[in-house]
Amino acid sequence: MAEFIKIYEENPNPREIRRVVDILRSGGLVIYPTDTVYGLGCDITQSRALERLARIKGVKLEKANWSFICEDLSNLSDYVRQIDTPTFKILKRALPGPYTFILPGGKDLPRDFKKKKTVGIRVPDNTIAHELVRALGNPIVSTSIRDDDDILEYTTDPELIYEKWGKRVDAVIDGGYGGNVASTIIDLSGPEPEVVREGKGSLDIL
Repeated sequence: MAEFIKIYEENPNPREIRRVVDILRSGGLVIYPTDTVYGLGCDITQSRALERLARIKGVKLEKANWSFICEDLSNLSDYVRQIDTPTFKILKRALPGPYTFILPGGKDLPRDFKKKKTVGIRVPDNTIAHELVRALGNPIVSTSIRDDDDILEYTTDPELIYEKWGKRVDAVIDGGYGGNVASTIIDLSGPEPEVVREGKGSLDIL
């Protein structure tokens, strides 16, 4: 069974953050809180973990559309092509926040993503997610964990998440109740911003 690790968002314990980061670095899958719904993720540099994630989600790795959870915008050039000033202004207005931005993939993408024309970038406004990525030193590749329930699309209670996912992942972080509204997805890879999914993030940033 996965480890069940309690971390408080107001003041994340550095020791517990390191414990989770060690699991990520060793190729583990981790369920963790964001500013929207709970996410399932792994270290972007761990190919076997990425393959496990693809199997769990029932997709081929090269076709998967996942988000890169980043600490901030400073390392964006490692993953996306050069972006123009209007696009950067939108990102600055919106992040950190409940948005996923689709941007043109850069030439320095990790091997498993080399063929990607676009990538989803996310900088959640959640201290636990932020500290995990900061301590890890590179993005977490992430996907939302959906519920099988027709009414509740996302499970918000970490204990229920642990019951359901504990045998399939390596750690579940209990960071308190999560949200049940996913991020707003905006495609900035074309000539004009295109709203792909309206979620928690307001469209006033456009």
